[in-house]
Amino acid sequence: MTTTRPQGRLETFTLRDGSGLPLVLLHGFPVDHRMWSDVAAAIPGEPTVVAVDLPGLGQSPLGSEEPSIDAAADATAESLRAAGVSRAVVAGLSMGGYVALALAERHPDLVAGLGLVDTKSTADSDEARANRLRIADRVTSEQTVDAVLGMPGVLLGETSKAARKHLTSRLEEWIRSQRPTGVAWSQRAMAARPDRTHVLETFSGPVSVVVGEEDQVTPVAEAEHMASAAPHAQLVQVQGVGHMSAIEDPAAVADALADLLARAAS
Repeated sequence: MTTTRPQGRLETFTLRDGSGLPLVLLHGFPVDHRMWSDVAAAIPGEPTVVAVDLPGLGQSPLGSEEPSIDAAADATAESLRAAGVSRAVVAGLSMGGYVALALAERHPDLVAGLGLVDTKSTADSDEARANRLRIADRVTSEQTVDAVLGMPGVLLGETSKAARKHLTSRLEEWIRSQRPTGVAWSQRAMAARPDRTHVLETFSGPVSVVVGEEDQVTPVAEAEHMASAAPHAQLVQVQGVGHMSAIEDPAAVADALADLLARAAS
């Protein structure tokens, strides 16, 4: 794996160095690019796979922009172009999906296909927005990530919590390694995001909507909403997994993204 980060830009990681249209992977909250390692290894063929650490998370700097998914998308586009990626299939899980949709809206030349994994195109409810801001304020005041350490219990499906118990400790390890400033910024950015269903309605490329059947964070109904909005969408439901399908069943997610790559390249 190679990393690339010109001064001030987001960290990009080449998880696989292959050929053809590259696949860009955007991680969920509150983790970083490491959540994609098993998916990248499982994708058939020889694709180029690049992952990005979003602002303030993993190894990426936070920058000076006000918290917004738009700012994260613009920073991602700039960093990908600096790394030599001018057009790609972009797939994001949860928060990464929000950034992927913003990329499709703000940088359409970059996005040849969209993979939306355990995410949604709608904005937060007032209750969800208030909860994000409350957590951001707590993380900022305490300068720890304790407020989000319990998230594996919500993110993982019931099957994974029973049969894949090692995933809880893996997620906790990744969360503990994040900086409070990045966690708070991300929560505020997600709280401020708009509904982007209209982006799907006008997107001309292929779309793959992937959702864990046990996902309680962005449930199947949200996935069906996105799949029905996009003209060229396929819906993939992964059994026995929750919101973190990419680490709960990486092979199934890899197959869905390989199919998306093939559709985008045809």
